[in-house]
Amino acid sequence: MAVEIKKVTSKADLKTFIRFNYHLYKDNPYSVPDLYEDMLDTFNPKKNGAYEFCESELFLAYRDGEVVGRVACLINHKANRTWNTRNARFGWIDFIDDLEVSRALLDTAEAWAREYQCDKLIGPMGFTDLDAEGMLIEGFDQLSTMSTIYNYPYYPEHLEAHGYEREIDWSERKIYVPRPGHEADYERYFRVAEIVRKRSNLHIRKFKSVKEIKDGNYIYRLFDVINRSYAPLFGFSEINRRQIDKYANQYLHFLDLRLLVVVENEDNEPVAMGIGMASLSRALQKAKGKLFPFGWWHLLKALYWKRSHIIDLLLVGVLPEYQNKGVNALLFADIIPIAKEMGFEYAEGHPILETNDKSANQWNYLDVELHKRRRCYQKTL
Repeated sequence: MAVEIKKVTSKADLKTFIRFNYHLYKDNPYSVPDLYEDMLDTFNPKKNGAYEFCESELFLAYRDGEVVGRVACLINHKANRTWNTRNARFGWIDFIDDLEVSRALLDTAEAWAREYQCDKLIGPMGFTDLDAEGMLIEGFDQLSTMSTIYNYPYYPEHLEAHGYEREIDWSERKIYVPRPGHEADYERYFRVAEIVRKRSNLHIRKFKSVKEIKDGNYIYRLFDVINRSYAPLFGFSEINRRQIDKYANQYLHFLDLRLLVVVENEDNEPVAMGIGMASLSRALQKAKGKLFPFGWWHLLKALYWKRSHIIDLLLVGVLPEYQNKGVNALLFADIIPIAKEMGFEYAEGHPILETNDKSANQWNYLDVELHKRRRCYQKTL
């Protein structure tokens, strides 16, 4: 029978939209489910500040009364103004291995984009860069993370069959914590850090509690570093305070503060930051993406008692005026001994744009394996 597309109009529809991914990837050893409660907040205009400058509608694909696909249609007006584009985005796209289903979903997204006078459809992307983006095109046999997309190998084949082409790619790396067999030239970070510390009068700031980060609005100063350092990157739009509050509430309670490193100048203003956390990928798989009734137990165990050997690097940012001056060496010189002491074997690096040589080159003195690539596709309308 033909594929039927239905707009998400109720809370029950939204639950179906979120859960479809869980059903499609049930028991997949590499996929990591989104936390259900976080997804409800993501698509709630009252809780997600991105709705202040974004349009969004969600759609489900049905065949014979059964859900066979989903897609979110989005427009980030702030990004379009910043980059002088008229782009619409598709995101949170999933479908069974059936070209008719993927065609129906993309046809819907294209028609929706034309209604808003957009001239290009790109994706998969989220509301902003803090949402997962980029379709996996290499590394299907690698464990995913809680902040990136996993998809089956047939996804990019479908996109290309429907006339979509590459817009830009990201790469991801395993970054090995220095130990015998993986030393590389990591001691160089310590030598450079000492020189930069003295030359630029910089110091490391560490925190004892989440309250300390939130007091005095320091959290907003940290995200100012992210806004300013990420501003030149593809599709980026400035993160507002409501978004910061959402992501702080989403991640801070999971964070081991030893893995938050901030570099400050002589005025105690942040100029660089790095955030990592013990991987929750296996815990989220066991929890099946839900905190309740028992999912919280798997997450707590992974955070405090049976920590993963993987550290996920969530964000690394350096203010533009401090880039190419060795400031990132201060971040690494602080976190490398901590990662060794905590028993981590390697870090999962965040996706790096193919055009972002500065970010890619910062790992030059560590043992690194490029193990995943992902792609933003585009189609002119």
